[in-house]
Amino acid sequence: MTQNNWYLYLVREKNNALYCGITTDVQRRFTQHKEGKGAKALKGKAPLTLAFQCVIGSRSAASQLEYQVKQLSKSKKERLVIDQPNNLIDYLQRYTLSK
Repeated sequence: MTQNNWYLYLVREKNNALYCGITTDVQRRFTQHKEGKGAKALKGKAPLTLAFQCVIGSRSAASQLEYQVKQLSKSKKERLVIDQPNNLIDYLQRYTLSK
């Protein structure tokens, strides 16, 4: 059994809201969202843009980080999109401890 890397991603909706999700294939999942076959939360919110993606590793770690990102305020999520960190774990630890 091969292990796939899991990714965390943020999709920007037409109303500028950010949707957070996890997947093993960001492009496949984003295409599903654009075609209305992804999360119900994004239906009718097109046009969608992929605002951020980051490899996490395990599904467990990705799920934990997804929860942490979903708890962030809109302004902190926007900062995440601007900063585009490669290591999300370190970024969130530094960012949340410094605020």
